[in-house]
Amino acid sequence: MSDIWQRSTNIILIVCITAIIWMIFGAVKALVFSSLILLWMVFHHIRHLVILERWLQLSDHTPGSIPAGSGAWDDVFAHLARYVRRHSQSRELLSLALKRMQNVTSAMPDGIVILDENDRIEWCNPIAEQHLGIDLSLDAGQQITYLVRQIPFVEYLAARQFSNPLILKQTRMQNLIISLQLVPYGFNQKLLISRDITRFEKIETMRRDFIANVSHELRTPLTVISGFLETLSSNEHLNPEFHQRALALMTEQTERMQHLIEDLLILSRLENEQNKIKEKTVNVVRLLQGILLDAESISAGCHHIKLNIASEDQLLGSEEELRSAFSNLISNAIRYTPSNGEISINWEKHNGQGLFFVQDSGIGIEPEHIPRLTERFYRVDNSRSRETGGTGLGLAIVKHVLSRHDAHLEITSQVGKGSRFAVLFPAGRLIAANRTDIES
Repeated sequence: MSDIWQRSTNIILIVCITAIIWMIFGAVKALVFSSLILLWMVFHHIRHLVILERWLQLSDHTPGSIPAGSGAWDDVFAHLARYVRRHSQSRELLSLALKRMQNVTSAMPDGIVILDENDRIEWCNPIAEQHLGIDLSLDAGQQITYLVRQIPFVEYLAARQFSNPLILKQTRMQNLIISLQLVPYGFNQKLLISRDITRFEKIETMRRDFIANVSHELRTPLTVISGFLETLSSNEHLNPEFHQRALALMTEQTERMQHLIEDLLILSRLENEQNKIKEKTVNVVRLLQGILLDAESISAGCHHIKLNIASEDQLLGSEEELRSAFSNLISNAIRYTPSNGEISINWEKHNGQGLFFVQDSGIGIEPEHIPRLTERFYRVDNSRSRETGGTGLGLAIVKHVLSRHDAHLEITSQVGKGSRFAVLFPAGRLIAANRTDIES
C-alpha cells in the first residue's frame, strides 16, 4: 500500500500544479502543461521499455549487464538486478553440482547412460562411451538401439523386464564382455548401467576348464585302477604274470594321480597371495648339481646331460621354489628329447642379469604353441605327455615361481632341432659369491 502511495505522489503533484496554473493562467495553459508532462512521461517509459527489451535479447544475462534507469524504472532495474544475481548464484550452484556429479560418474568403473521415455540418449559418462561405442557429442538424442544393434539387447529393451542383467559380448571391441542393467526412475526415464565383466568371465572360464581338465586327468588312472580291482576281485584264478602286471599298472597310475595332486597343491600355494615368499641366499651352483643327479636318474643313461657353470653368483629367493622351477624345465627337456639326445643345463651372468637356461636337442615345438605353453594342462602332444608321466602343470608352476622372483621365461624352439628355455633374473636378485653379509 505504501508503494502505491509513493508511486501516486508524482501524479498528485502534477495534478496540483496543473490546477494552480489553471487558476492563474487559464485552462488552455494548464492543458498544454499537462499534455507536455504526460508526453514526457510516455517517452520516458517507452525509452526504458526499449532498453529492457534490448537487455532481454542479450544471450548473457549477468548482474553487471543490467541497464541504469531513472525514476520508477530505477527501482524496477534494481529489483531485476537482485533477481538476476540470485538466479546466477543458483545456476552456479546447480552447475557446480552437475559438474561434481559428472566427475563422480566419470570416475566410476561402470558406464551410465540416461535414457528418456523413448529410449533416446540424454547423457552418458566416458566409460559408457567406451563400453557401447557411443559419442555423446554426436549421439545425444539418438535411439540407443541405433547404436547398440545386437539382437539380445534390442529384445531386452523391448521386454521391459529389467530385474536381471543382460550379458553381452561387444562386437566393436574384441574380447570385451559387458553386463547391462536397466533401472527405471523418474517419469519414464531409465538408467542403463554397463559393467566390464571380461576378467570375471575369463576367471569363470578358467575355473570350468580347470575342473574339466582335472576330472579328465583323474578319470583315466581311476578307470585303470577300478578295472583291475574289479578283475582281481571277481576272478580268484588269475595267473601270477597278470597279477604282477595289474599291480604294476595300478601303482603307476596311483603315482600319476599323486604327482598331479602334488602339482595342484604347489600351484595353489604359489597362487595364494597370503603365502609370502621366504627369501634367503640360494647357492645356485650347489642347487643345480643336486638337480643334475636327479635328472641323470630320470634319464637312466638315455641322454647326454651336461652342467655348464659360468658364474658363481647366487640368488636371493626361495630355494624350494627355484628347485621346483629348474627341475620342471630339466625334466621337460628329458621327456621330449629322444634317446642319445643332448641336454645342457647352464648358469651364467648376462648383461648384469642372472641367466639360467636348458638347451635340448629334442623334437622341438611349433611356434603357434609357444605362447600357450605355461597354461594349465596345455599340451602340444597329449599322448606323448601322458606316456612320459607329465601332469600338464609343470610350466604353469614355473611361470608362478618366476613371477614371485621377478624373473621371466623366454622360449625359443625349432621343430626337429630342439628347444631352449631361458630364465632371466633381475640384477637386484644376484648376490656375488664372495659376499658374506647377506642373511639367510
